[in-house]
Amino acid sequence: MTDGDTTVSSHLSVVMTTTEDTGVTIVTSSSSRDARFYFQLFVVIIGVIGTVANGLVLYALVASKQHKKHVLIVHQNVLDLFSCISLAITYSLKLSNVSLTGTTGYWHCVIIGSDILIWCGSIGSIINLAIISVERYLKVVHPIWSKKKLRNWMIYSAMAFAWIAAIIYNLSLIFPTTNVINGICHPYVIFWSQSVKLFAFFWDFFSFYVLILLIFIFCYGRILVAVRRQARVMASHSAAGSNTAPQVQSNQIQTNVIKTMILVCLFYAIFWLPKYIFLLLIKLNQNPHLRQPFIFGYYGTLFLAFLYICTNPFIYAIKFDPVKQVLIRMISCKTSEEVVESDANARMGTLRRPPN
Repeated sequence: MTDGDTTVSSHLSVVMTTTEDTGVTIVTSSSSRDARFYFQLFVVIIGVIGTVANGLVLYALVASKQHKKHVLIVHQNVLDLFSCISLAITYSLKLSNVSLTGTTGYWHCVIIGSDILIWCGSIGSIINLAIISVERYLKVVHPIWSKKKLRNWMIYSAMAFAWIAAIIYNLSLIFPTTNVINGICHPYVIFWSQSVKLFAFFWDFFSFYVLILLIFIFCYGRILVAVRRQARVMASHSAAGSNTAPQVQSNQIQTNVIKTMILVCLFYAIFWLPKYIFLLLIKLNQNPHLRQPFIFGYYGTLFLAFLYICTNPFIYAIKFDPVKQVLIRMISCKTSEEVVESDANARMGTLRRPPN
């Protein structure tokens, strides 16, 4: 979470305010307040949808025994589920427009007004995506080394790191830069200087976007080269008449996992880029008034970032074969039960019908 997005968020809740921390005067109209209400409402809706979808995918991963084979992917789903639950709860409470006073108001600002729960889950999810990329890279490109050196405790330590790093990063930002002024929550706005504020933005952009994309590109680029090389070797063995059916099946499962995770990473790059571009425009904007297009731009780009959290389970459901098969069976069983129940009701109706 950057200081910029919540700075704008806190200002948008004020009809007209000038802060010494930013030196920016914000004027909000009735249309922008309506936009804020509908934005929060839609976020609650996608949070609920994402919670249900992530819950179903998590069930499918466990039912298909993938929670033992792909621990990091299950962990990714858990982080997305946490983020979606936080989305629904946080923005449901924001819709109530609670007056912030005293200690209770301050903690409401820190926990709810700052979206800290959402960003802890989201940043943890981003870190975990990078960990999955590195793990896939080691297993595909360096299979012998990974079998000898890669241990379960390393995987679990990496999972714990994703949570710890996300929590520490957000807590280190929220407490020094947040306060309640005149009953209004101002998270991530009280910085020592403009230089520190810019440093916080570019640190966030580099650490959780540029660096993550570089990891994606390097790892999956090398993985695709290795997979193509393996495919040529398998093709030559098949032509020679060797029995490679088990190896082919294993490679197909591995390729399916890789394709799924590449799509998840691609969606991250696409959905989060507009938010960073918008925040950069805010930083470079010399106009002291935040005009209407910036308000709607803020809502649009932030909504895309939140939407990404809720799209991941649909990617797993469509692209990851073990999850897709479990969900198809669930739908088929449900349809069969409805058909059987309908037939039973029809027969009961026939038996109860009085003779002519």
